[in-house]
Amino acid sequence: MLPVTQRPQDGSPSAAGVTSPVGGTSPATAALEMSLADSPLDTAVRLGLARVEERLRDAVHQADPLADEASRHLVAAGGKRIRPLLTLLASHLGDPDRAEIVEAAAVVELTHLATLYHDDVMDSAPMRRGAPAAHEVWGNTVAILTGDLLFARASSIVSGLGTEAVRIQAATFERLCLGQLHETVGPRNGQDPVEHYVQVLGDKTGSLIATSARFGAMFGGCSAEVLDVLIQFGERVGVAFQLADDVIDLASDGATTGKTPGTDLREGVPTLPVLLTRRYADEHGDAASRHLVELLDGDLTDDAALAEVVAALREHPATEQARAEAERWGREAAAVLDPLPAGPAKESLQAFAHAVVDRTS
Repeated sequence: MLPVTQRPQDGSPSAAGVTSPVGGTSPATAALEMSLADSPLDTAVRLGLARVEERLRDAVHQADPLADEASRHLVAAGGKRIRPLLTLLASHLGDPDRAEIVEAAAVVELTHLATLYHDDVMDSAPMRRGAPAAHEVWGNTVAILTGDLLFARASSIVSGLGTEAVRIQAATFERLCLGQLHETVGPRNGQDPVEHYVQVLGDKTGSLIATSARFGAMFGGCSAEVLDVLIQFGERVGVAFQLADDVIDLASDGATTGKTPGTDLREGVPTLPVLLTRRYADEHGDAASRHLVELLDGDLTDDAALAEVVAALREHPATEQARAEAERWGREAAAVLDPLPAGPAKESLQAFAHAVVDRTS
């Protein structure tokens, strides 16, 4: 099994997990595992991830002590590293030995990390990857500025990869910002909330995952046709990943994800189970669903109230519908890869699409 995680802070390879900055094994390390049946590919990806991790540690180093400590915070906390993983896997559809591939993998992970600093401030999330969120340690302003510093470092690295890479990175960054904006303001009058939500996921998650796979194939020297397939794959698997996370946030106890269950509920952030619960209550009008909607609209700052809502959502049909929707997006992502030539890289990308949604089982 290849864990989609990184090495301990001492730099030694580990298939078991990573050491978190607060001691023990990072909870995120068990969140997503997939099997690479091809041993040479498995070995190559592990070595590639190790190089990416070294590059990330170098990239986040700052001369200023405070900036350095804050910038290293989430890198040290570990994580699933799915974006650089996809960059590495996609590169094996071409020439995986080009030096640009590790640089590109570092770019997409730095971009992702930067968004996490910002997201946690906006969502008032207390934990990230099993450690206190950066704003809990240094305050909102430092956390936001640290995210900006990581965006700057990502931009600096991508500038060495050529003008096309810069253009792709800029377009991806634009979509990330628009996705956050659209999530913040909510659906337009008359717009279906579920449709709006999926659009937000495509921008906030799908765009960067698509760029991750695209960069791997692009710098691996693949054809335009292969790049187009991987862009479509990334967009779909990104949505599937986030929809699966919506379900996991309700089904887990927090020890698996490193994130407090119900955080999105407490902050009023809509997730697919919540949106489908509201739709279910409107369409069926049953007393249990109406009561659950009332609870969702109530004060969830109290831990007991939040726990009650999380427990009720777990058992509501809407959560099973959300799980089925995540599985549908995962199947579509795997099917998009059909035109690619058979081989270990294609099989591993298909396995990745299935592993994303298998986490909800």
